[in-house]
Amino acid sequence: MNFQVTVLKVLVSYPGGFAVMEDIKRDMAILATSGRDWAERTKRLAARVPDLDIFSQGLIERMNGGWRVTDKGRAVLDIMEARPAPAQATERPAVSAVEEPMPATTLPPMPAITPVRRTRERRRRQREAVRRRQANAS
Repeated sequence: MNFQVTVLKVLVSYPGGFAVMEDIKRDMAILATSGRDWAERTKRLAARVPDLDIFSQGLIERMNGGWRVTDKGRAVLDIMEARPAPAQATERPAVSAVEEPMPATTLPPMPAITPVRRTRERRRRQREAVRRRQANAS
């Protein structure tokens, strides 16, 4: 799991892009234990901006016991999530070149996780937890 991409994704999910540290830690823990899908997705997003540093580049502000994503942070996240055109697939955007927010791109909505898939995933995690407990008990 890429920490910096995950922080950006967590913060943009909050109203105003601000979250206190307890909320950020909780959400990060949930995503870290959600499986390989999230880890692979954050690696793919991070590969699009290899020199990403959310703090030194001003993508995140520390304030009032929490963090807030800046407009520049939102723009960089939009760049990472944009689907590249075939000719642009090899080009990588420079984070330092992003000065003002980019206009929102129209991406198709993410497919919702169906209740059946959620239930299946929950049961799989429960089975794995039981196996770990049994292995540690012996």
